[in-house]
Amino acid sequence: EIKEGDRVVFDWSGYTIGYFGRPFQAKGGPQGGAFDKDLDYSRTVIGSHQMVLGLEQALQGMKVGGVRQVVVPYGSLSYPTGDASHDRVGPKPTTFSGNRALNFVLDNPRIDRTLLFNVKLIRVDKPDGKGGFIRG
Repeated sequence: EIKEGDRVVFDWSGYTIGYFGRPFQAKGGPQGGAFDKDLDYSRTVIGSHQMVLGLEQALQGMKVGGVRQVVVPYGSLSYPTGDASHDRVGPKPTTFSGNRALNFVLDNPRIDRTLLFNVKLIRVDKPDGKGGFIRG
């Protein structure tokens, strides 16, 4: 069971539901060898508020290896305003075009700003009590 203070390691992709389902983070491309994306997993500490709240809440109910589609409405569960680079609250798109697509939707009140995340929980690391984590 995932608790506040645990570090979750996950893979994700994101789409703008209300704007033609355009991906702002996709996990395509070559796999394996030098192209393996194993090191590109995202990490967050549950309760740190460094992740979109809707996604953090969904991760808390998952088991390792689980896959979930998460619909995040615009507002308090989504990305905050005033953080166009998505450095304060993630997950952050890894490409310029993905960041631009996400911001176009978030900054445009004339279109539906609902987002869809596909997430897979890779690992849960428990706190070691010394400021670090024990790999799950």
